[in-house]
Amino acid sequence: MRRIPPQAAAAGALAATAAFLALGIPAIPAVAAPAPHASPLRTGGLEAELTPAQHTALLKKASAQTVSTADSLGLGSKEKLVVKGVAKDNDGTLHTRYERTYAGLPVLGGDLVVHTPPASVAAGTVSSTFNNKRTIKVASTAPTFTKASAQTKALKAAKAHDAKSPATDSARKVIWAGSGTPKLAWETVVSGLQHDGTPSRLHVITDAATGKELFQYEDIKTGTGNSQYSGTVTIGTTLSGSTYQLNDTTRGAAKTYNLNNGTSGTGTLMTDSDDVWGTGSGSNTQTAGVDAHFGAQTTWDFYKNTFGRSGIKNDGVAAYSRVHYSTAYVNAFWDDDCFCMTYGDGDGGTKALTSLDIAGHEMTHGVTSNTAGLNYSGESGGLNEATSDIFGTGVEFYAANSSDVGDYLVGEEVDINGDGTPLRYMDEPDKDGSSYDSWYSGIGNVDVHYSSGPANHMFYLLSEGSGSKTINGVTYNSPTSDGVAVAGIGRAAALQIWYKALTTYMTSSTTYAQARTAALNAATDLYGSSSTQYAGVGNAFAGINVGSHITVPTTGVTVTNPGSQSSTVGTAVSLQISASSTNSGSLTYAATGLPTGLSISSSTGAISGTPTTAGTYSSTVTVTDSTGATGTASFTWTVSASGGGSCTSTQLLGNQGFESGSTTWTASSGVITNSSSQAARTGSYKAWLDGYGSTHTDTLSQSVTIPSGCTGTTFTFYLHIDTAETTTSTQYDKLTVTAGSTTLATYSNLNAASGYVAKSFSLSAFAGTTVALKFSGVEDSSLQTSFVIDDTAVTTS
Repeated sequence: MRRIPPQAAAAGALAATAAFLALGIPAIPAVAAPAPHASPLRTGGLEAELTPAQHTALLKKASAQTVSTADSLGLGSKEKLVVKGVAKDNDGTLHTRYERTYAGLPVLGGDLVVHTPPASVAAGTVSSTFNNKRTIKVASTAPTFTKASAQTKALKAAKAHDAKSPATDSARKVIWAGSGTPKLAWETVVSGLQHDGTPSRLHVITDAATGKELFQYEDIKTGTGNSQYSGTVTIGTTLSGSTYQLNDTTRGAAKTYNLNNGTSGTGTLMTDSDDVWGTGSGSNTQTAGVDAHFGAQTTWDFYKNTFGRSGIKNDGVAAYSRVHYSTAYVNAFWDDDCFCMTYGDGDGGTKALTSLDIAGHEMTHGVTSNTAGLNYSGESGGLNEATSDIFGTGVEFYAANSSDVGDYLVGEEVDINGDGTPLRYMDEPDKDGSSYDSWYSGIGNVDVHYSSGPANHMFYLLSEGSGSKTINGVTYNSPTSDGVAVAGIGRAAALQIWYKALTTYMTSSTTYAQARTAALNAATDLYGSSSTQYAGVGNAFAGINVGSHITVPTTGVTVTNPGSQSSTVGTAVSLQISASSTNSGSLTYAATGLPTGLSISSSTGAISGTPTTAGTYSSTVTVTDSTGATGTASFTWTVSASGGGSCTSTQLLGNQGFESGSTTWTASSGVITNSSSQAARTGSYKAWLDGYGSTHTDTLSQSVTIPSGCTGTTFTFYLHIDTAETTTSTQYDKLTVTAGSTTLATYSNLNAASGYVAKSFSLSAFAGTTVALKFSGVEDSSLQTSFVIDDTAVTTS
């Protein structure tokens, strides 16, 4: 039967800004998403992948239509369009970029973009974006100021700015429409060296009627900045008259402004007389601007060169930066209304929050806003924050800056905590004292800066894998929620997968479970569903308690990781290691790091014996096939001291028959229910996991403390499985039962039965410990399976 999801709660108001930190902010109640079982949707407006032939065909078609396009835009009779580029969205929308000519002359500053919807959209909705003037008109195209005079004037302008070995090319006649009234002009390019030895190509625009200089710009725009966090860097600046501006015209006119401790408005565009900015000291006003500007240009380059994305909106237009916000403001934020990044100066006023990863973090909020639009609350809010941390980290690695090397630590350079520790850790998020390592059913009620932890953790696992590792001098040791080791696929592939998932498959209300599906879809698009990358996504999410593991494809030996093991001194154990090989012949098993008293059979892979010494062991099993190929599995084996003392026979679980409703147990919404659609074994209530007929995960758990003398403890429950699946051979929907990190059993749609079936498991190995008993139900995209549990018990003896 199909299950009806519970009613969604009323949504609350959402903030328009996304801040970098959480400073004493109380947890915000989760904004309920729409029905949680809706299939992910592809978002429109994303650039489609075009083959060279397809791109050429679109260029030819646009070129053939330039006359009619010019007419439709209302251009003058002397104006013509020249196609510069074309892009196509997944929904069929075309964005065609044009340059213009007037009476056969190039029009500088006259470029425009025409946006044409797909044929399925009603006519009359074509839009356009003009650089400056919609129409061009000049009195005459005959110059009165000669070409030679223009070249001489341009050469003098270059010398005035300390250019070395200047030489002019032949000036060309143009129409200047970059600002003011269009004018006939000469464009002269003066080549040489800038004062610091940087190559120079200074463009000088001279009025062809009066000889007045109209404009000049350096084709190679660098500027030197002394940053606080990244050392001496090259930044994009613009010379306006005799003053340099923090205006990077090569990256969509990215500007940096000084708010002068104000809290509103744009502030003042930062300028300098000699194009050498800042001192590297936080007490210098320009230094924060250098870091913010460098961060903005590096983030632009990261997105452009990594994903082919041109600016936050993928439209070639830059956002701007504002520094020196308020007084002693210890935060940074992105604001959709101003389309800008804003940075405070920190508690002491000299540690501005402008490091590379923070700049990348804030700009990514803009990318998210203009793609998936993840709501800034609930699980989607955590994913929003994590996405900014993920790509902020990507920016830091991309920069390859020796003063701020790439790492998986967030905000480490600004030292907000005052003790040298970072704001967040991606390898083990809970190290910051507030974030969560793994998903749980209440994660949507946590502040988004801390509910981001599981996704940050997933990205680290996907990139680098679990366990101990040193990268760029930083040592990490990333755990997994189930103790199963995870292999990384590399940061480059992980970034590509998360970007495509964000821009193509995520929507505003995406949850962690849906993010897993989105990432798997992205991995399928990029690498195929049988790829190592696809399996890596599934396993990284399993490592944060979202979904199940996926077998990694291999051409050699595959060893199934048994997960973390728990045993007791003096109690015999038996563990069978499973392995397979694509080659024929026998397998040979070996192991290192087993608990004292245990050994492995070289021919069967069975680990047996009686532990003699308590402790935590790092065990590795190596399996070799007949060709010499090997496979390994590493896991933790904890041996506890033998139980002692008396044991009173009792039942330890609270609300064992669920008749008290959602008390004592921790469960996904709607799991503990008295719905008449599934009968309880006794009473009215039971726990009903899954049954939605779409991609879904439900969990149910309770922790119990087993006295040390109770070595005969038994966990029992009754299970009813109802399914609409018709297969007799494939496990599509699964229920996993675990005690701590030990898997007790796995059931599926293949175990469906008409009534309740009793299940029983020994918990003797957990005597003297507190263990979490957990049911995890995972349902695929179609045909429901319901896992119904009732009358649980943990009985000691």
